[in-house]
Amino acid sequence: MVKAFSLASWNVEHFKDEPERVARVVDFLKEQDPDVFALLEVEGKEVFAELVRQMSDYQFHITEGPQTQEILVGVKHDLTAFYTQKVQFKSGIQALRPGALLTVTVEGIHYSILFLHTKSGSKPIGLGVRDDQFERAYKFKKLLDEIAGGKGKANYFFLGDLNVMGMQYPFERDIVPPLELRKIDRDAKRVKMRRLTKNHPATWWNGPGSKFAPADLDHVVASDHLKFKPFNGADIAVRGWPALKTEEEKAAWIKEYSDHGLLYLEVQKLDI
Repeated sequence: MVKAFSLASWNVEHFKDEPERVARVVDFLKEQDPDVFALLEVEGKEVFAELVRQMSDYQFHITEGPQTQEILVGVKHDLTAFYTQKVQFKSGIQALRPGALLTVTVEGIHYSILFLHTKSGSKPIGLGVRDDQFERAYKFKKLLDEIAGGKGKANYFFLGDLNVMGMQYPFERDIVPPLELRKIDRDAKRVKMRRLTKNHPATWWNGPGSKFAPADLDHVVASDHLKFKPFNGADIAVRGWPALKTEEEKAAWIKEYSDHGLLYLEVQKLDI
């Protein structure tokens, strides 16, 4: 199979004007060499300046609005791409991040890539807003299908830090994160999509001593006809601390870079 393009998504927690950390993060991102990427939780202008300086073969776009954390998207100059900010994925909450939609065209075939950073929190409002954001993502798939010529036709992804935390509620009415993921899988199937597999399930951790266990927060949901390069049998390579062996190595990486691992995948060309 032949690669159409590579894709990466990475939440770099509170990514702002800390020059040494910014330089480390940009170096790590360059090592992955993705054709398209998104950085989540961008907060400072130093980030943009360093990306432009070190990654001159990319063009960049960033969300904007009253939110303090932005989604920054990069795409290589040799790809044809169109960027759109999608405010409907704020679900009516001004402080939330909008969606960042990138439409990439490879050999005349369009791919719609929606980067999301959904509502966090395990309170009922957190689960409810996330569920609304996911439903909007599925409805968008139906619209893209119509444009592409029928159900299941669109080449569509939504991905990023989806914050799948479940819900805590008294009287033994908790909704555990795996149950929230089951609903995502069921709803995705209805619109001919699937959640991609990862070679490491947990993508977020605060490190040793944290009161929270490693969590499965970052995901990619894609049209089910799309194919991907396998990484040890999985669709996605999770890079960064999840790929390290010892707690000491993981703790050091989290301190130097981020509490989230980076998602990397390679989309294969479609058989026409």
